[in-house]
Amino acid sequence: MAFCAKCGAQVNEGSAFCPACGAATSGTSAASSGAAAAPAPAASSTGMTNNVAGMLCYLVGWITGLIFLLIEPYKNDKFVRFHAFQSIFWDVAFIALCIASSILGGVLGVVSNSLAGLLMLAIWPLLWLAWFGVKILLMVKAYGNQTFKLPFIGDLAAKQAGM
Repeated sequence: MAFCAKCGAQVNEGSAFCPACGAATSGTSAASSGAAAAPAPAASSTGMTNNVAGMLCYLVGWITGLIFLLIEPYKNDKFVRFHAFQSIFWDVAFIALCIASSILGGVLGVVSNSLAGLLMLAIWPLLWLAWFGVKILLMVKAYGNQTFKLPFIGDLAAKQAGM
């Protein structure tokens, strides 16, 4: 059995061209000539692409954003750094919003005999849904190699990433 010298694919004996890459072959089998068949070149792995890394920055919130700011091949890439910082800032802003709305709901609940507290309780699922929707939007934009900036947070992330 012969192998292509260019791509390493298996070539039928006596064929003039490689069926995989189309390179010209010598027409003689490497096995029949006594030479050992050369193994196919190993594919070198350089990690994931920048768009996948940017998307994954949003997956588990500020945790994955921080991870991508610390691991070697991605901490120097401005695209990944931007998405990592935006993920961290977005989650910190949402946590601050949740704390503020909890305090507001508690104060209004005490003042209005629990009526406003119940209203705030109804607003919480909408806040979480909005947070999740923006997270999905940011993941889709990062996967599409876009630096979609959220208002204020995106500008702050771009400044931190050096863009």
